[in-house]
Amino acid sequence: MDKIWVKNYQKGVPENVEHEINSYSSIPEILDESFAKFSQSPAFTCMGKTLTYADIDEQSKRFASYLQNELKLPRGSRVALMMPNILQYPIALFGVLRGGYVAVNVNPLYTARELEHQLKDSGSVAIVIFENACHTLEQVIANTPIKHVFVTSIGDMLGFPKSMIVNFVIKNVKKMVPAWKLDRYESFVDVLKKSSSKTFAKVTLKHDDIAFLQYTGGTTGVAKGAVLTQKNMVANLCQARAWISPYIEVGKEVIITPLPLYHIFSLTANCFTFSTVGGHNILITNPRDIPGFIKELKKYPFTAITGVNTLFNALLNHPDFKMVDFKTLKLTLGGGMAVQKAVAEKWRQVTGRTLVEAYGLTETAPAACINPLDIKEYNGFIGLPISSTIVKIKDDFENDVAIGEIGEICIQGPQVMQGYWNRPDETQKVMTKDGFFKTGDMGFMNTDGFVKIVDRKKDMILVSGFNVYPNEVEDVVCLHPKVFECAAVGMADERSGEVVKVYIVKKDESLTAEEVIHFCRENLTNYKVPKAVEFRKELPKSNVGKILRKDLR
Repeated sequence: MDKIWVKNYQKGVPENVEHEINSYSSIPEILDESFAKFSQSPAFTCMGKTLTYADIDEQSKRFASYLQNELKLPRGSRVALMMPNILQYPIALFGVLRGGYVAVNVNPLYTARELEHQLKDSGSVAIVIFENACHTLEQVIANTPIKHVFVTSIGDMLGFPKSMIVNFVIKNVKKMVPAWKLDRYESFVDVLKKSSSKTFAKVTLKHDDIAFLQYTGGTTGVAKGAVLTQKNMVANLCQARAWISPYIEVGKEVIITPLPLYHIFSLTANCFTFSTVGGHNILITNPRDIPGFIKELKKYPFTAITGVNTLFNALLNHPDFKMVDFKTLKLTLGGGMAVQKAVAEKWRQVTGRTLVEAYGLTETAPAACINPLDIKEYNGFIGLPISSTIVKIKDDFENDVAIGEIGEICIQGPQVMQGYWNRPDETQKVMTKDGFFKTGDMGFMNTDGFVKIVDRKKDMILVSGFNVYPNEVEDVVCLHPKVFECAAVGMADERSGEVVKVYIVKKDESLTAEEVIHFCRENLTNYKVPKAVEFRKELPKSNVGKILRKDLR
């Protein structure tokens, strides 16, 4: 592949941010800067309760102090966090990092088997968990290294009497807290009350210290822990901040955070990056409650929102969404899965703003490519390599392919993980001989340096020797006005090896399989046209809303 290095690809964004990366030794050092600079500004709001940067500073120091002085956890101990987007999350997260420990983010929807695997694999010795998931921990705790449990309820930090009312409704009216029993645990909020920030001992961290064991989604097998160091996280924070800096006002941004903070996209983009510019994060605890989500959107003059395609689509298909005031909105960032043209165009039509696509993975902390934020319309590309990042497209033999040719997207940069936790064999599989991370995504680069994904390597469908990429089929099917969402997978066929099958959730009940196939024939080459159509009430999704093709296969 011809070398492309795009200069001045976005006004005001440097090609290289190594100097800025080297000016910070750790994430806590950057947070300290924000706590001092924005102390009286709102930092996080959830369910109407707001904590300032000074509040978060004080409370996270208290938790760090408790871990250091009461539990006497050795530096580098792994501490698991298993909560949705509630105020307790940033307090616990920042406390863990400031105390010199390694954060292990855990999906609160995990089954007992998945939770046991992650706690054992990571070697976590403590966990902060919300009460709704305690029954899951109860089933496996004896088989894990967990010695200390901190329990919190969703409403605990909302202030009296709201905290009491919310917790009562969740537990006794909505019945969302299954019965549980743990032999040893402490109340997270009680720990914060009795611990003192004055006994917190600031820890000197270095670039090569581990900050996170961030587990992959496990969509293609057992979840693996990506080892993300302080440098990896500092780098991606600096890279993301450099990209958005020309378009934001420090101390004045309000960002909607519907994706869970335990997910790498929301963690780096919303929690860390916007915290360094004095941003105000509005935490959405249950984004699947679309009417409730829209009510929250109406309360705040928000300037930015991040999300995945399915979330944006769900919002757009609710009649109340058009009644939200978008006058202050500057930035809509879509990642985590492919943004579909139909969704992007409708977003522009309803909000008057472009849905900007970005790309990254757990293993890249996560950002690798982002579109220029001033693009006027959806372009179908995942963007340009961000500062200090090189993207190459390689074939199966790790050779660079020509511009415009499809191959595997490979990434090199300071944000790329150190490897998979205790899995040198798996690490070796995903790194090229010349030091690039193999993403598993197939795509190409155009002459301007923009990268386009065609699909996941493992999701590719082979029809009579021709490659069919599900993203392309899904993009076309979703353009049909009667389709709400869809997924395309390969189905075994005696004659052609595989054929395309699509699963569809209807927007209009009158939609038929014949209509779908006819529509595809008008927009796709014959071998790409679905040979089977199945209608579903819903499609299987990951914790952040990514459609799981493997479950359909």
